[in-house]
Amino acid sequence: MKNTIKNAFVATLPVMAGYIFLGIAFGLLMDSKGFGLPWVLCMSLFIFAGSMQFVAVDLISGGFSSLLTVALTTFMVNARHIFYGISMLDRYKKAGPRKAYLIFALTDETYSLVCNGYNSPGADPAKEYDYYFFVSLFDQCWWVTGSVIGSLLGTMLPFTIKGIDFALTALFVTVFFDQWFKSDSHFFAVTGVLSSVLCLIIFGADNFLIPSMILIFAVISIYKLLQKKNPEDKSSEGEEPSGASADRASEQREAHHE
Repeated sequence: MKNTIKNAFVATLPVMAGYIFLGIAFGLLMDSKGFGLPWVLCMSLFIFAGSMQFVAVDLISGGFSSLLTVALTTFMVNARHIFYGISMLDRYKKAGPRKAYLIFALTDETYSLVCNGYNSPGADPAKEYDYYFFVSLFDQCWWVTGSVIGSLLGTMLPFTIKGIDFALTALFVTVFFDQWFKSDSHFFAVTGVLSSVLCLIIFGADNFLIPSMILIFAVISIYKLLQKKNPEDKSSEGEEPSGASADRASEQREAHHE
């Protein structure tokens, strides 16, 4: 277990660098709107939604917002989690009692780390779900820590928050390129970018989010359906020609006898 915790801690260090500063930005923003440490702490502990927390600041500081407005806004901002959840169905299927927290704590950056799997040196496959749990827990700890620091700094030091919300955009761009360089296939990334640009041109900056999500969902769904209809293409990619396989087996037998 100790080795699993250590591996999870090391894996989340890059996220820590981003979450601490993003959390500070969130804490400062909350303080500028008149919300103190208890509010900041509760939101980071029980909402833990990154971008939605920034949006929520305006929702709760701008007067009364209907439940419908809050629900629609939350759906628009976090619609990408639909795709996260679908892709995690198999991975989290046997997570047991950890499953509820793993679902709750699945942020963009945590999703990125979990997608990479538990491949650390000396990793015990039996501890895979413990690893995912501690990755999720450490990431939330970094976020909560940054939020608390930002709230405390806001009460003690004068800060201007102009442009501070761009920190979240910068982190999204960093995560995108990190996944781009680590992934062998760029189909999903290209689909997301092209769909978003197309809907931005057609619907404008204020209305493109939901259409782009619908388009991305449709394209990916069709892609997955085509994959299911042609499973032999996927399986054949990893198969060797029968002659090459036989040659390799013969070489292994000769090496064993020597």
